[in-house]
Amino acid sequence: MSNLKIDAARLWGSLMETAQIGGTPDGGIARLTLSEDDSRVRHWLRAQCDALGMTMVVDEAGNMFATRPGRRPDLPPIAMGSHLDTQPTGGKFDGVLGVLAGLEVLRTLDEAGFQSEAPLMLVNWTNEEGSRFSPAMLGSGIWAGVYSRDYGDSRTDAGGDSFGASLDRIGWRGEAEAGSVRFGAMFELHIEQGPILEAEGRQIGVVQGVQGMRWFDLGLTGTAAHTGSTPMNLRRNALVGMAQVIGGIDRIARSHKDAVGTIGFLEVSPNSHNVIPGEVRATIDLRHPDDAVLDRMEQEVAALVAEAAQANGLGHRLVPISRTAPVAFDPECIAAVRAGAKAAGLSTRDMISGAGHDAVHAAAVAPTTMIFVPCKGGLSHNPAESTLLEECAAGAQVLLEAVLDYDRRKAERRAEVAA
Repeated sequence: MSNLKIDAARLWGSLMETAQIGGTPDGGIARLTLSEDDSRVRHWLRAQCDALGMTMVVDEAGNMFATRPGRRPDLPPIAMGSHLDTQPTGGKFDGVLGVLAGLEVLRTLDEAGFQSEAPLMLVNWTNEEGSRFSPAMLGSGIWAGVYSRDYGDSRTDAGGDSFGASLDRIGWRGEAEAGSVRFGAMFELHIEQGPILEAEGRQIGVVQGVQGMRWFDLGLTGTAAHTGSTPMNLRRNALVGMAQVIGGIDRIARSHKDAVGTIGFLEVSPNSHNVIPGEVRATIDLRHPDDAVLDRMEQEVAALVAEAAQANGLGHRLVPISRTAPVAFDPECIAAVRAGAKAAGLSTRDMISGAGHDAVHAAAVAPTTMIFVPCKGGLSHNPAESTLLEECAAGAQVLLEAVLDYDRRKAERRAEVAA
């Protein structure tokens, strides 16, 4: 146990202060990636890191890395962080908590005059949400080499604006080559975005890994025609076909234990009261902890789409958007979180994350894990997203304890090897 205590009120104050940047009248945040509000919150974070005397590097994807020196510059940094961008209907805690809790850990150490063995790093990843530029977790993906800079720059939003042009416009494209900034481990604190911790009365989720995710773009094409003069037997109604697919996705997901399947986006054309829908576009989101199950689900979805298209005389296209394999987090990082929760006197539960996070890409490069805290009703991606001051403070305290535990263990092991 470190005997250091994070300042819960200060952490809460930072959460509420940054919530004003892109804040909405209903209490949420609409701080989309690479918007002017995103730039404003980045400047806010830089100022806080400057006040702590940290050195900041920004890479060519806009990822921000601020480093606090340790006693042992030969040791790779231990990173903490998440993201500051939100959904259009975002809340105050998703992603933001992970960055600001990391900042609070650094403030606490600074006040106490405590120096870690390894340097400590605070990270803000670009475009985790994927709500403006698809795919999600783009900045960490470019950093990890999953995507190229050119691919990232070419992503466009609904208005045709590109990721690269937007990054340049707000002035947050850094000079560091993506992937050139490295760390030795990463801990990401996040709200659960699900109801399990709250329902079971547990304070901390010890995250073992993240389930696999596959996203698809689906288009069904029929014939737009007048609703009054086109007989039912002569129609090629794309929306009827899509309705069959929507129901089928739900059945497929329910038929596989621990699976989820969702159509969360739907675009109907021409979307007129008296015109038969001639074209419908949707996105399909499939998730499961086992890649083999996802393979079966993908095959079943392809057959479902083909069947619905044939039954309604429609053209169809099913295009993969992104594919993320299930991730198992690092055992030593997980052990540090357990030790941190024990030191803080908090109850725990082992969990698999149902949502994707930047830790997914980080885990392919360095030892990584996550820490979850409850959120009311499991609600997220919603202005009503709610986590209590005490829950935020508990998560930040576990983050502090886990990072220092990991730092101590690694330094001791390095000393043993040197001896």
